[in-house]
Amino acid sequence: MPRIAYFGPSGTFTEMALDRFESLGALDVLGDESADVERVSAASPPAALQLLRDGKVDGAVVPIESSVEGSVPPTMDALALGPRLQIVSEVELDIAFTVVTREGITRDQVRTIGAYPVAAAQVRRWIEDHLPDAEVVTAASNAGAAEDVASGKVDAAVSTALAGQRLGLSVLADKVADFEGARTRFVLITRPRPVPKRTGVDRTSVVLQLPNEPGSLVRAITEFSTRGIDLSRIESRPTRREYGTYFFHLDCVGHIDDALVAEALQGLYRFAQVRFLGSWPAVSEHGVPPVSDDEDARWLDRLRRGED
Repeated sequence: MPRIAYFGPSGTFTEMALDRFESLGALDVLGDESADVERVSAASPPAALQLLRDGKVDGAVVPIESSVEGSVPPTMDALALGPRLQIVSEVELDIAFTVVTREGITRDQVRTIGAYPVAAAQVRRWIEDHLPDAEVVTAASNAGAAEDVASGKVDAAVSTALAGQRLGLSVLADKVADFEGARTRFVLITRPRPVPKRTGVDRTSVVLQLPNEPGSLVRAITEFSTRGIDLSRIESRPTRREYGTYFFHLDCVGHIDDALVAEALQGLYRFAQVRFLGSWPAVSEHGVPPVSDDEDARWLDRLRRGED
């Protein structure tokens, strides 16, 4: 039975993403297609990935990017350090929150509201408009915020409907979001394995450590731009080892089996430390895929044969 770690406790959006992966059959890569999945809750995205590195689970599901707040730093940092892990699939969820309380508490009685930092940033205006006197208290997760309400630590929580239902809490407000159409992308991660097959709508991700010399970042980006490869994300994160040193996270449209993407990765490897995070099917088209090199290859073959 495959064991899957997820950013918990039960009732988080990450567990909902795990439901989606399971319904789509994405977990079949981990073992017997007919096997049930054992879910293992982890206190944070890094903790879920550490369970995977330690061999205690077969896969992990964590959030990686929000359409409102951008990348999820704990996930990005955990992927850059330690033994290499690999992304094999992704899903996206529409994100709107449920504000929950204990039975009988009204809005004017709310003095503290628990919220996971990413969630708090996505409902900041709603709290200012509807609970202006409430102090925001940091929670360990969206479901953890609901647990803080149930235990009496806070009066209300920015959480999920599922977490509120499981704890028997009342709904103070539903479908709460400052930005309509907010979405979060979640990824399924395993230990290194053969990459999923190319689909034509794919995403490839790497983490780079570049030489500390002028032009190294430009040189890295040029490996993609000169080949017409669409970079969908580039972000720097501190290495936490020495001031002024950074990891660079790059996502591009395409697959390692696309000849031009493969060439770009080889070019990077010649001068940088490259951590390959995987090539996998993207949820939706997110840029311009690389052009085929079939005609180029045929032209070279004609030259080798001495044809006009």
